[in-house]
Amino acid sequence: MGKTALVTGGTRGIGKAICLALKEAGYTVAANYAGNDEAAQAFKAETGIDVFKWSVADYDACVEGIAKVEAALGPVDILVNNAGITRDAPFHKMTPQQWNDVINTNLSGVFNMTHPLWNGMRERSFGRIVTISSINGQKGQFAQANYSAAKAGDLGFTKALAQEGARKNITVNAICPGYIATEMVMAVPEAVREQIISTIPVGRLGEADEIARCVVFLVSDEAGFITGATLTANGGQYMAS
Repeated sequence: MGKTALVTGGTRGIGKAICLALKEAGYTVAANYAGNDEAAQAFKAETGIDVFKWSVADYDACVEGIAKVEAALGPVDILVNNAGITRDAPFHKMTPQQWNDVINTNLSGVFNMTHPLWNGMRERSFGRIVTISSINGQKGQFAQANYSAAKAGDLGFTKALAQEGARKNITVNAICPGYIATEMVMAVPEAVREQIISTIPVGRLGEADEIARCVVFLVSDEAGFITGATLTANGGQYMAS
């Protein structure tokens, strides 16, 4: 296959599952991470996937980091914008710092990663960009004005950029996961978790592997006619047309 994939926030949770699924599908994979060196090194030892540290909120760091990935593994053909953070607070208590931290990572981070790769994809007439948005970017969520705004912005970015990439064989798509059984979700009190599950028609949390399989499909040659799309994977909790 010979294609290289770069996954941001790739060493834990959904990102880890995406990296493993892409490797199993035959891609050369690089995993970006921002801060947890111990988890990143454990991931590398477990999977054999190369890890690269930088913050997606910093454009210059993204340019430098991508250059290191391409020097080690070759041109990046596939970008999965998975990195994201939360800084939840009711809006009347939300600070400018909480707003900016989330916007800079979850929305500007998508620009910061995609922009340095765009011209190379255009020159090679091939690219696959998948951004992991969220159910809360579609429906909103109490105490997540920052997060919901950023994730909704990711969907607008996807639809606009897809129109620019189409004639160069670059597809740009988004996935909106619902509640997935990651460490973050499993750490909430059981009563809260059960309340969440009660709102999901299929009656359970999603698995990270289920989101990873969506990514593998969208980056494949077989999905070349799909661009500007939002793939909703939430167990029926929110049905978007």
